[in-house]
Amino acid sequence: MDQEKIGKFIATMRKEKNLTQEELAEILGVSNKSISRWENGKNMPDLSLFKPLCDELDITLNDLMSGDKVNKKEYQEKFEENIVNTIDYSTKKMTKYSQVISLILIIFGLFISISAIMIFPSESSWGSIYSVFGIIVFIIGIARILKTIKWYIRLLLIIAIFTLSMSVLLFTDYVNVKLNDEAPMFRTITTTIGNVIYYDTPFYDVYRCNYDEDNEYWIIEKNSKKTNSDLMEYCNNE
Repeated sequence: MDQEKIGKFIATMRKEKNLTQEELAEILGVSNKSISRWENGKNMPDLSLFKPLCDELDITLNDLMSGDKVNKKEYQEKFEENIVNTIDYSTKKMTKYSQVISLILIIFGLFISISAIMIFPSESSWGSIYSVFGIIVFIIGIARILKTIKWYIRLLLIIAIFTLSMSVLLFTDYVNVKLNDEAPMFRTITTTIGNVIYYDTPFYDVYRCNYDEDNEYWIIEKNSKKTNSDLMEYCNNE
């Protein structure tokens, strides 16, 4: 499909009808810039505008897609060629839109995850919920991009990317706990006994001893399950 040739043909037929770009735009319900971009070969009319445009310029769809008046001898040959070109054009346009949507999902998902970590306080469970939701949106965007790959390879890649993404979130959370003495965002249990708060995470435990006191301090260690009665004694022994 020669967009430049089609654009020049649209311009020629418009002028033969004594129509300005503004008048044609008003008839078709589009902007003046749209007509200009069509005639400059920078863009093509939307498929829904093909017939209204042809009716207004008094040409056939075959003429429009050929970028010239088609004589009767060549009509059938051009018609078949233009059908193939139109299908190809539609497919490419849909693929382009699909890629744009996928990119938006990827960026939006990352934005949600990063924003959740930065905005919500670590004590709030909403931070972990929104960050995981962001990762899911991100994965959906990736899956859309990979849809042309064989399903089992796509599945393995999605699992790998999801695992890596969650690992980054968990590691970032651990670093924040370690450096800033804050509650882990990705915790499964929070237990308060006296002046001790215990945070249980999938990979390590956090003890906040003497919380909200001048001598408050934090202890981080590998998972070592303690009963509630052990918590206060554990902090005191430390």
